[in-house]
Formats: sequence, structure tokens, C-alpha cells
Amino acid sequence: MTDTTTATPEIAGYKAGTWVLDAAHSDVQFTVRHMMISKVRGTFGVKSATIIAPENPFDAKIEATVDVTSVNTRDEGRDTHLRSADFFDAETYPTMEFHSTGVRLEGGKFLVDGELTLHGVTKPVTFDVDFGGFGQDPFGNYKAGATATTVINREDFGLTWNAALETGGVLVGKDVTIELDLQGSLQQD
Repeated sequence: MTDTTTATPEIAGYKAGTWVLDAAHSDVQFTVRHMMISKVRGTFGVKSATIIAPENPFDAKIEATVDVTSVNTRDEGRDTHLRSADFFDAETYPTMEFHSTGVRLEGGKFLVDGELTLHGVTKPVTFDVDFGGFGQDPFGNYKAGATATTVINREDFGLTWNAALETGGVLVGKDVTIELDLQGSLQQD
């Protein structure tokens, strides 16, 4: 059985305050099975992300917005199809949003629970977070870096389009791995 820790953890370099995403050094990636034999990878642009980090990191609040219209799989035809009503319906739902509901340490791993809204549907998700660390850049900005990963079932969010294959199976897998590579800056008062 895995214990869940709620005591304030010691995180080297952690500073309380408001952290804002550094979009130039951040990325949202996804991976999904294609034809059941390979994977397609893509990215989205992050519109905004803010972390309100109090003294106790377990009390942090995270809000992020991703630009769905920016989907990029390096194939314009596929990207146009992904933006269409068959998939994201980006004209109606141009963003994906995440709001945290809790932070915890379980089995030595940081987990961030929250609600993900995609395609007009909101579902609970948990991100497994790996802190890269903290440091000051040459311009005097205090930075933090982390990678966060989760897996969602796209059909839970109403993204159900698919095509049957002659050889059996389907064109697009259900499970989508989402990986966030993030860097943020502590805001100066």
C-alpha cells in the first residue's frame, strides 16, 4: 500500500509566490496510436499558465489554458482534420483548460489532481510531476522547470471519430498521453 503524504515537503529552491509560464521554454506534447502499429506525436501552444504557490506546496493552485487551434502533427492535412468537428471542433472549443484540485506526494512522486476541460467536457485527471529544479537565469529571473504526464481516454471527452481498418482494429487509438514540459518565472512584487 502506498502512503499519501500531506506534511509540507522540503523542496530545494522552492519559493512561495505567483509563477507564470515562460511560453518560449514550454511545450505541450501528445502521443496517440495510429493504425494500432505506430504512434503519432503532436504539440499544442500554451496560451497561459499560472501557479499560485503558498508556503506549503500541497496548497498550490494551478490554472492553464492551451490553444487547441495550434495543434501541430507536422502534417497540415491531419492538423486540419484534427481542428474540424470530427475531432477538436476548434472553432467551437478553441482552448483546453486545466484547473488543479490538489497536490500530493504518493510513493515518492508528486501528483497534481485537477479537472481537464476539452471539447466542452470536463473530467478529472492526475498528472505525474517530475521537478527539474529551480534557478536564476542571467537576467535575474527566478525560474522553475518540471515535466508533467498523464494519459486520457479521448472518447471520455467526446472525441470519438475513428475508422475501421481492413486488417482489423481502428485508425486512431483511444488512449492519449499528454506530456507538459514547463518552465515558469516567479513574479517580482
